[in-house]
Amino acid sequence: MAAELARGQNHPLSQLRLEIRVAAGQSVVAAATLGDERGRIHGVEWVAHPGTPTLPGLEVSKQAAADHRLAVDLGAMPEAVHRVSVLLALPLGGDGPARFGAVAAPFVAVTGLDGTEVASYTITGLDAESAVVALELYRRQGAWKVRAVGQGYAGGLAELLTDQGLPHAPHLAGTINEAVAHGLARSVAAPPPRTPDGDRTRQTATPALGPEGSGPTTQGASGAVAPQPTSPYTTQGTPGTVAPQSGFPGSAAPADPAATQPAAPATDGPIDYSHPRRHQTGAPPSPAPTAAPAPPGQAARPVAGDATGWSMEERLYNQVWGMFEDLARTMAAYRSAVDFADSRMEKELDQALSDPRSRIGGQGDTAREAAQAKHAQLVDQARAALDRDLAQLAAESDVVEPALPPAFAGWDNPVWHGYRVPMEIPMAVRLGDLHLPESPELRIPMLVRLPLERGLWIDSGGAESLDGSFTDSHELRRLALDTAVAHAARLLAVYPAGEFAVQVIDPAGSAAQALVPLVHTGVLAAPPAVGAAGVTDVLTRLTQRVDLVQMAVRGGAADSLPPGLDTAEQLLIVNDFPHGFDDRAVTQLRYLADEGPSVGVHLMMVADREDAAGYGPLLDPLWRSLMRLTPLPDDHLADPWVGHAWTYEPSLAPSGSQVLRQVLTEVATARTKLR
Repeated sequence: MAAELARGQNHPLSQLRLEIRVAAGQSVVAAATLGDERGRIHGVEWVAHPGTPTLPGLEVSKQAAADHRLAVDLGAMPEAVHRVSVLLALPLGGDGPARFGAVAAPFVAVTGLDGTEVASYTITGLDAESAVVALELYRRQGAWKVRAVGQGYAGGLAELLTDQGLPHAPHLAGTINEAVAHGLARSVAAPPPRTPDGDRTRQTATPALGPEGSGPTTQGASGAVAPQPTSPYTTQGTPGTVAPQSGFPGSAAPADPAATQPAAPATDGPIDYSHPRRHQTGAPPSPAPTAAPAPPGQAARPVAGDATGWSMEERLYNQVWGMFEDLARTMAAYRSAVDFADSRMEKELDQALSDPRSRIGGQGDTAREAAQAKHAQLVDQARAALDRDLAQLAAESDVVEPALPPAFAGWDNPVWHGYRVPMEIPMAVRLGDLHLPESPELRIPMLVRLPLERGLWIDSGGAESLDGSFTDSHELRRLALDTAVAHAARLLAVYPAGEFAVQVIDPAGSAAQALVPLVHTGVLAAPPAVGAAGVTDVLTRLTQRVDLVQMAVRGGAADSLPPGLDTAEQLLIVNDFPHGFDDRAVTQLRYLADEGPSVGVHLMMVADREDAAGYGPLLDPLWRSLMRLTPLPDDHLADPWVGHAWTYEPSLAPSGSQVLRQVLTEVATARTKLR
C-alpha cells in the first residue's frame, strides 16, 4: 500500500529503479541535485536540470511542464552520492504566477517502473516561495529511503542552490532559466485546460482595424510625392480563375464521394467512442451508445473521434493530441529502458573486470558475454513493448487521418476535393507533421490552436539537413516561401469568408514567383508592399490598428470603433527581413510580434536569422516570440510532456497538384459574394 507522507516523514524504498512523478497543474521546472553524506553539492556537475538533463542514474525533463516524470536508478548512483533532492521552481519571465501560493499544491509521487505508487506527498503551506525542495531520496546504512521535505525559498533557485552549498549558485540558476526559456520557445503548446463542464475554451480575437486603401505613391516629409519602386506585382493581369475539375471546388460533387470518407468499422452495431487506454471521467456523454466489446484476447478496434468532446471536430482534436502524448510517453519508456540496459551492462563489466584475476583465462570473456546477453534481452523486451504500442498507434492513425476535417487534414487528403468555405472558425489548424527517429513512418499532425497565440518564423537559413546534406541558399529560400504560402493558404481556407486577411511585405520583390497563388487568385488584402516606403506604410497602419483596438478594449469601448472597421484577423508575411527595414521599422515589427496576436494581428517571418546578425541581441526577443518552422525536415520542436526532439515536416501540397489554387479560388469567390 502506498504511503501518503506528511512533511518530514520518511518511507523505505525496496526498489532501486524508480520514477518520480510531478503534477503541479501549472508549468514548473523540475530539477534534481546529488549530495554527499552531509547533503552538500560538490559542483554544477551534480545538478540535473533542463540544460543538463542527464546524470549517472538520473534524468529530468528538458523543459518546464505541468507534469513531469523523473527517472531514477539508485543502483547507478556514484558511491559518493548519498542524497538525491527533487526541486521544483516556477519559470521566470513568463505570464504565469511568480509564487507557489497562487497555484494548486504540487503533488509528487515515487513509483515503480510499472506505475505502482510507493509514496506520495502533496506540498502544502507554500506562499511567497518560487522554488521548493519537494522530497529527497537518501541512503542510510546501505538502504535507500524517501523523505517529504517541502522546504520553500522565496529567492527562487538561486537561494535554494546556495542553501545546498553550491558555489556560484546564482550563475547556475540563470543558466537553468535560460534553458527553460529556450525550451518554451521550441515547445509545441499543449491544449488549453478544459472547463468544468467539459466544453473547450476558445479565445476570441478582438476586432482589429482593417487596412485602409493605399495608393501607389508616398508623400515625403517635404510634401513632395516620391515615386514608388517598380513592383513585380503590378504587371500581373486580372486575377485568374481555374476551370473546375471533377472533385474540386466548382464541381457539383466529388468524383468519388466514398474516397473522402473513412472506412466504416467492421461492426453491426453503432460506433463505440470509449477508449481502453484513456479515462473520460467528468467528460460530456458520448452521443453514441456502447458497441459490442472486442473479442476476448484482441485489442479494441480503433475508431475516429475516439475522445471526449461535444463535437466530432473537438473529439478528433483531442484524439490527435492523445496520440501525440501516447507516442511521447511510450518512446520515453523505451529510451529509459535502453539507457538502463546500457548502464547496467557497463556496471557489470566494470565489476567483472575490476578484479585482475578475472582478466586471465576465460573468466573475463564469460562475464562479458553474460553482460551482453542480459543487455540484449532487456533491449529486446523494451523493443517488443514499443513495437506493440506503435502498432496500436499506427492502426489508430490509419483510421483518424482520413476522417480529419480540412483544418486538420494534410493537403493530400481527399477532403480538400470537396472543400467549401466554412461558416465558423475551427479549433485549430495543421501546420505540419511530427515524428520521432525510432518510428519515422508514424506521423502525428501538428495542430496549433486558433486564433494563433504566437507568430510564425519560417527559417530560410542554410543549416545542415538531418541526412547530412546541404541545400543551396537560393533553393532553401524558395522552399521557405513555398512553405509560407502553403500556411497562409490554409489559414485563409479554414476561416469564414472575410474573417481573415493576408498582407505581404516583400521589399525587393524577390518573392514574386512564390506568391503567384495568392496574387493571381486575388485573396491578398492589397498588393505586396515593396521598397522601404512600402515597409513603412504597412507597419505604420498595422501598428496604429493595434494601438486603436487596444485602447478601445481597455477602455471598454469596443463598440465605438470606427464604422468602417475591418474586423478580419490580419496575417502579415514579411520576406527578406531585414532588407528595407530601418530602426523604426524594426521596433514596429517587434511591437506587432508582442502585442499583435491579442488583437488579431499575426506575423509570419520568412527570414534567415544570420541576415539580421548585425542587430545583435536586440532581436533575440523577436525570434523567441515566434514559433520556428522549417521548410525541410528538422528536429527542433519539443513536446510539452517529455521534451523529446521531434522532427518537423511542413504540410505542403503534392508536387504538381492544383489543390492550393483550387482552394484559394473558392475563398476568393466566397469573398466576392460578400461585397
